Amino acid sequence: MNSWRIVRLFAGTVILASLALGTLVNPWWLLLTAFVGLNLFQSSFTCWCPLEIILRKLGVKPGC
Repeated sequence: MNSWRIVRLFAGTVILASLALGTLVNPWWLLLTAFVGLNLFQSSFTCWCPLEIILRKLGVKPGC
Protein backbone atom coordinates (compact mmCIF):
# COMPACT_ATOMS: atom_id res chain seq x y z
CA MET A 1 0.00 0.00 0.00
CA ASN A 2 1.40 3.41 -0.90
CA SER A 3 1.26 6.69 1.00
CA TRP A 4 -1.54 8.27 -1.06
CA ARG A 5 -3.89 5.38 -0.34
CA ILE A 6 -3.05 5.42 3.35
CA VAL A 7 -3.65 9.19 3.55
CA ARG A 8 -7.06 8.81 1.87
CA LEU A 9 -7.96 5.85 4.08
CA PHE A 10 -6.92 7.71 7.23
CA ALA A 11 -8.75 10.91 6.23
CA GLY A 12 -11.94 9.02 5.41
CA THR A 13 -11.81 7.10 8.67
CA VAL A 14 -11.26 10.24 10.75
CA ILE A 15 -14.07 12.07 8.95
CA LEU A 16 -16.55 9.22 9.46
CA ALA A 17 -15.52 8.77 13.10
CA SER A 18 -15.82 12.48 13.87
CA LEU A 19 -19.23 12.65 12.18
CA ALA A 20 -20.42 9.75 14.32
CA LEU A 21 -18.99 11.31 17.47
CA GLY A 22 -20.49 14.68 16.55
CA THR A 23 -23.90 13.11 16.15
CA LEU A 24 -23.83 10.76 19.13
CA VAL A 25 -21.58 12.44 21.70
CA ASN A 26 -20.96 16.14 21.22
CA PRO A 27 -21.29 18.49 18.21
CA TRP A 28 -17.81 19.92 18.90
CA TRP A 29 -16.38 16.76 17.30
CA LEU A 30 -17.44 18.21 13.95
CA LEU A 31 -14.48 20.58 14.22
CA LEU A 32 -12.26 17.57 13.61
CA THR A 33 -14.12 16.97 10.34
CA ALA A 34 -13.53 20.60 9.37
CA PHE A 35 -9.83 20.31 10.24
CA VAL A 36 -9.36 17.22 8.08
CA GLY A 37 -11.28 18.83 5.23
CA LEU A 38 -9.20 22.01 5.41
CA ASN A 39 -5.99 19.97 5.47
CA LEU A 40 -7.07 18.02 2.38
CA PHE A 41 -8.00 21.30 0.67
CA GLN A 42 -4.67 23.00 1.39
CA SER A 43 -2.67 19.90 0.46
CA SER A 44 -4.28 19.88 -2.98
CA PHE A 45 -2.70 23.29 -3.65
CA THR A 46 0.57 23.05 -1.73
CA CYS A 47 1.36 19.31 -2.04
CA TRP A 48 2.27 19.38 1.66
CA CYS A 49 0.58 16.82 3.93
CA PRO A 50 1.89 16.13 7.45
CA LEU A 51 0.66 12.51 7.44
CA GLU A 52 2.38 11.80 4.13
CA ILE A 53 5.65 13.16 5.51
CA ILE A 54 5.34 10.88 8.54
CA LEU A 55 4.53 7.88 6.36
CA ARG A 56 7.55 8.49 4.12
CA LYS A 57 9.82 8.66 7.17
CA LEU A 58 8.37 5.32 8.25
CA GLY A 59 9.37 3.84 4.90
CA VAL A 60 6.04 3.74 3.05
CA LYS A 61 6.55 4.15 -0.68
CA PRO A 62 5.03 7.30 -2.25
CA GLY A 63 2.76 7.58 -5.27
CA CYS A 64 0.00 5.52 -6.83
